[in-house]
Amino acid sequence: MLRLRRHRVNHDVDWLFSDRRYPGEPAMPGLAAIACVEAERIVDGKTTRATRYYLSSVPITPERFADAVRAHWAIENSLHWVLDVTFDEDGARNRKDNGPENLAILRRLSLNLLRSARPKLSIARKRKRSGWSDAFARSVIGQMR
Repeated sequence: MLRLRRHRVNHDVDWLFSDRRYPGEPAMPGLAAIACVEAERIVDGKTTRATRYYLSSVPITPERFADAVRAHWAIENSLHWVLDVTFDEDGARNRKDNGPENLAILRRLSLNLLRSARPKLSIARKRKRSGWSDAFARSVIGQMR
C-alpha cells in the first residue's frame, strides 16, 4: 500500500471578510488560514483520493499543519476507535441528563485500568475475563495506582 499526502496552507483569507452577501451572514472571526490535505492511497493498483479542508485561527506553516493533523488522527485512532470497538461506544443509546457524560467517564476509566493491568492481553480479552471471573476482575481492580 502506498500513501501520499500533500498539505497546503493559504493565509490569504481577506476575501472572506468582504461585504456580506446578505444581512446576518455568519462571519468567521479570528480566521487566519485555510488549510488542505490531499490524500492518495494506492492499494492493489486501485487509487483512491480524498481532500479535506480545515480552518485555522493560527497562521500556521504547512509542516506544523501536517503535524497537527497527524496528532489529531493519532488521538482518534488510539482512543475513540478503541472505545468504539471494545465498548461499542457508538452504539450507546443513553441520551438524557448526565448519563452520556457519566458513562463516557466510566468507559475511559475502565480503558485506562485495563490498559495498565497485567497480564499483557488485549483490552477486549481482559474485559471479557473480568466479566467471566470475579477473581480476575478483583486482580485488575487491585492493580489500580
